[in-house]
Amino acid sequence: MSQPADLFETKSDYAYRQVRDRILSGDLQPGAVIQQRDLASQIGISTTPLREALRRLKSEGLVELDAHRDARVSALRAEEGRDLLEMRMSLDPLAAGLAAQRRTNADIQAIRSAHVGLEPLPTHPSIEQLVAHRNFHAAIYRASHNDLLIDALEGLWDKADRYRRLALQIDRGQDARDQKAAEHQMLVDLIAAGDSDAAASLMRAHINTSLGATAVWRLGHDDAGE
Repeated sequence: MSQPADLFETKSDYAYRQVRDRILSGDLQPGAVIQQRDLASQIGISTTPLREALRRLKSEGLVELDAHRDARVSALRAEEGRDLLEMRMSLDPLAAGLAAQRRTNADIQAIRSAHVGLEPLPTHPSIEQLVAHRNFHAAIYRASHNDLLIDALEGLWDKADRYRRLALQIDRGQDARDQKAAEHQMLVDLIAAGDSDAAASLMRAHINTSLGATAVWRLGHDDAGE
């Protein structure tokens, strides 16, 4: 059973965090029915704060609720995947370019530290590997010193993780993983060197061949097949 809510956290907030983590980690799969009574028992709360959390998750597009209070995890959609990719194609290069312009010595150290031991995501990534991947990109975002941009990209990352998992169901091959590893190293070098245009250009190429882009392609072809 999960640990009880923190002393200063409401049961609704605790339930929200727990369910959201399970959705984003893949423990609750896209399209899966949420057995509310069972899930509440697993989390260690009653169904009332769980329902409040589910309504909050519905507003974020992660959960679907019907009139009978049945709940299921929102399915992955080609349209949403495309929207996420389009946003990241614009915002990630902007963040990388600004990071190269505005990075401090502390920012460079944070980016380099996040890069140590970083490897492209394997077919079945662990939570730790997903977190390491996010931390690297988040260090670049923070180096942009644009709070609105950082918040926007952090929000996009959460939703995009579900699409990354879909793309990873098919092995992308060692050559593709090696290319991503090389791009990560080049991003570190270009931002440290202060080359804004090259950092933005490389980040655009990085996103254009990302797992998110693969997921959009896969979902589009699945829809076409149907």
